[in-house]
Amino acid sequence: QVQLVESGGGLVQAGDSLRLSCAASERTFSMYAMGWFRQAPGKEREFAAAIRWSGGSTYFADPVKGRFTFARDYAKNTVYLQMNSLKPEDTAVYYCAVVSTTRAARFGYGLTDSRMYEYWGRGTQVTVSS
Repeated sequence: QVQLVESGGGLVQAGDSLRLSCAASERTFSMYAMGWFRQAPGKEREFAAAIRWSGGSTYFADPVKGRFTFARDYAKNTVYLQMNSLKPEDTAVYYCAVVSTTRAARFGYGLTDSRMYEYWGRGTQVTVSS
């Protein structure tokens, strides 16, 4: 029932900023968290960031700490990932994903583990040139 749509990707130069958005088409479940994962060419998908929906607690992978931040729009059921000081190594397809409170209670993977999430967007390309 839930569809996720990412947007905001693009081609920027090192040091620039982008704001990614992830909008959920329906909120027919109690969302526990929304996460962002990224996959660079030739690399495995990796955790980038996650945010608890209600409490607002955030989690960031070490490579993006201090550069990425979150914002929420409850009315639009949307999460924004503000990416600042972008580096070429940030180049990847970025995927948003959500997990319900029910699933989060069942599994102990943690929010940094892609296996925790139920719904995934198709991804948005972020390319950072040097």
